[in-house]
Amino acid sequence: MEKFITLLREKGYKITPQQRAVITAFMGCDRFATAQQILDHVKQLYPDVSLDTVYRNLTLLVNLGIICEIHTPGKDSNIYELITTEHHHHLVCLECGKTECLDFCPINKESFDLIDKKHFKIISHSLEFYGYCASCHTQ
Repeated sequence: MEKFITLLREKGYKITPQQRAVITAFMGCDRFATAQQILDHVKQLYPDVSLDTVYRNLTLLVNLGIICEIHTPGKDSNIYELITTEHHHHLVCLECGKTECLDFCPINKESFDLIDKKHFKIISHSLEFYGYCASCHTQ
């Protein structure tokens, strides 16, 4: 957690108890968490914190590259993942919402070479694959 607090400070942000609580909540949740699940954890320490406060902090943490937001079409809300591993992508089930990590990048070097020819400097990218997990596909 201190690594993330240090990054916030380096970017000029004052560290609030709510920010600490949101980051700590990620460590108490499953790998993938909704804003509501984060709020439920935060409320254990700060019962007056609102969902709006959690979303503001999630947006800040996404913008700083501390967490990533994974879009879940057709679900009530997106899910968030604390970035603790190397670059990876996700498989998202459209039926049950189960999310799995792909531990490789399916975009090949040739794709990046084509983008380089357009004189565009890529800083990062994200990619989610949407479909049906084994359980939902067989139903």
